[in-house]
Parts: sequence; C-alpha cells; structure tokens
Amino acid sequence: MITATQRPAPLPPALLAPTPSVRSACAGDAAALAGLSRPFMRSGALRERPASLYATHAADFLVTESAGRLDGCVGLRVHPAEPGECRGSAGVLYNFCVAAHSQGHGVGAALLRAVLAMARAQSLGALFTATTGDGSLFLRYGFAPSTAGLAPRSWAESLDPRRNARILARVL
Repeated sequence: MITATQRPAPLPPALLAPTPSVRSACAGDAAALAGLSRPFMRSGALRERPASLYATHAADFLVTESAGRLDGCVGLRVHPAEPGECRGSAGVLYNFCVAAHSQGHGVGAALLRAVLAMARAQSLGALFTATTGDGSLFLRYGFAPSTAGLAPRSWAESLDPRRNARILARVL
C-alpha cells in the first residue's frame, strides 16, 4: 500500500523572510532618512519636511536596514500632557515609510511593534497618527479612527486640512 504525504502549503514571502531588525536612528542616518522619505513626500503620502529635520530629530526615529541601506523608518514624538488636562502624555507617530523594495516583507509591522513597545516603556497613554493611505497596518495593530480634538493640540493644529488625512489613535 502506498500512502501520499500531503505537503504543507508554501508560506507567504513575509513569513519566510527573517524578522527585520529595528534600531534607533542616529544623526549619521539623517541623509538616508531624508532619501528614504523623499519618494513618499513627492507622492503626497508624507508631508514635506526639510532634510535638516532628520538630523535635528534623529532620536525620534526607529529604522530598519539591510545591505547597508534603510528599508523603513518611523518617528515618535512625545507630547507631554498640557497644564489642566486630565490625560497623560501622548505620542505621535510620523514619517512612517517603507521603501518600495521592502514592502510586504514585514518591515512596517516590525517598526510598528517596536514603536508600540517604546511608547509603552515611556508610559504614554495613547498614540496618534495621521495617514492619507488606508491605514490598514495601523488598524491591524489596534488603532481606530479618532479626531483632532483628542490628539495633542500642537500636533493637531499642525495638520494640513488640504491633505485630507485620517487621524488614527490607539490607547496603550
């Protein structure tokens, strides 16, 4: 008697690839951060930012890299609670992008997991972001539609209404 052994279904490419390594950015990454972000700014997916921002605020960023080039980045800006507010400090995720060659390989998910862990370690009460995309990655990680009125005021006031971005939030 001959029996056939059923082969398991092949894994999707994202599950075959090793989990991307995430690290904190440093001032020396500024040019690479600007280069990674530039195509997203040109397409309108990211707000225009001066290249100097990446050097000045490098400590805000987490990055992934392979073969000596950045594959993705996300910034986390902490907004302390304003006087008279009963809510605690909140974080804002910004400049979240993954290079075209790395999309669909778990880079965005690795960055989002790392920045969520960083926010928890800093005892932030909530995270906010604004996206012109569908926000599906954020939604899979517990973010939900929100309003500018619930977000840190200085960040909410900086949003450009012409971009028509959706505000998403997650309580930590």
